[in-house]
Amino acid sequence: MNESQLRWAKRFKWISLAEGISFLLLLGIAMPLKYGFDMPLAVKYTGWAHGVLFVVYIYAVYPTARSLKWSFSRTFFALVASLLPFGPFIFDRNLNKSQKTKF
Repeated sequence: MNESQLRWAKRFKWISLAEGISFLLLLGIAMPLKYGFDMPLAVKYTGWAHGVLFVVYIYAVYPTARSLKWSFSRTFFALVASLLPFGPFIFDRNLNKSQKTKF
């Protein structure tokens, strides 16, 4: 893996982890606070942050896929992973195994 590819892989990994954590915070903390304790601002702010990170993730998939020469199925899996809780973490683990290197 050359320098440019490594840079894209590291950048995507951090974006992916941030998006995944924000999704888990939204589902696991903010939603229960909103519906269990009548605190709608928790969802407002966490949801806003997750939305921004989700858009950044989606925009990062395509240049990363192009740089790392991902197949269509891997790119599709990256996009689907962003919709599932724990999806970005599973995708990252799968990517690390297939690249046989830790970013």
